[in-house]
Amino acid sequence: MEIKNFKDLRVWQKGKELALKIYSLTSVFPKEECYGLTSQMRRSSVSIPCNIAEGFNRYYSKEYRRFLYIAQGSCAELETQIELAHDLNYIVDNQYIEILESVDYESRILNNLIKKL
Repeated sequence: MEIKNFKDLRVWQKGKELALKIYSLTSVFPKEECYGLTSQMRRSSVSIPCNIAEGFNRYYSKEYRRFLYIAQGSCAELETQIELAHDLNYIVDNQYIEILESVDYESRILNNLIKKL
């Protein structure tokens, strides 16, 4: 399959899916977390596909790689926030495992793309 724009990238598609999962997951967090952990997790998750898209549209692969590293950092940030949400009992064990697997998968395919550039 020919990649014509960032939407054709599996890494972007999975990143977008992850962001949607985070929005769904955080929709039931306590209202007092609206401007705290909920907001942080949503921003981190959205940052992943956004940085992939922005980097894809850069002219040089060095710049693209830099944006992919930023997306990798957002994965690590999101993983930490998921750990905190689990420790605070905002998410149950099965949700915790599922969402961490999604973050791990996204991080691995980002890493593979970085290596290919």
